[in-house]
Amino acid sequence: MARIILIFILALPFIEIAGFIWVGGEIGVLATIGATILTAAFGILMLRIQGVGLLLDTRAMMARGEVPARQFADAMLLALAGLLLLVPGFFSDLVGLLLLIPPLRHALFDALSRNMVVVTTYSPSGRTGSAPKAIDLDEDEYR
Repeated sequence: MARIILIFILALPFIEIAGFIWVGGEIGVLATIGATILTAAFGILMLRIQGVGLLLDTRAMMARGEVPARQFADAMLLALAGLLLLVPGFFSDLVGLLLLIPPLRHALFDALSRNMVVVTTYSPSGRTGSAPKAIDLDEDEYR
């Protein structure tokens, strides 16, 4: 699996360059540059909108004492989408825009979560396990 990921990372610049050449030949250089900027701006706008909603959902679930595993996975996939949208290129923009679609993210989470186990030490009261109630500091360890 690591070899496949390495090959993909090494091939990504060539895929992006080929995409620029093909799209540039079809619609022109200025339109290609404009399309790249437009897709990145649209993706960042969608990322901001969905990120705020995700933050509010996560906060509400944690207040109810639930573990927001799906929301954490969504946050990671949104961060990956944002990274892909910042990388100039049509292939990375396409994958980033696809990751902004909530049903696709949920399907990806369902497929990946079959092989994962979420372990948490979170408790709604804010205390975890056998954490000490007081921290003893010497005089030189605080201001």
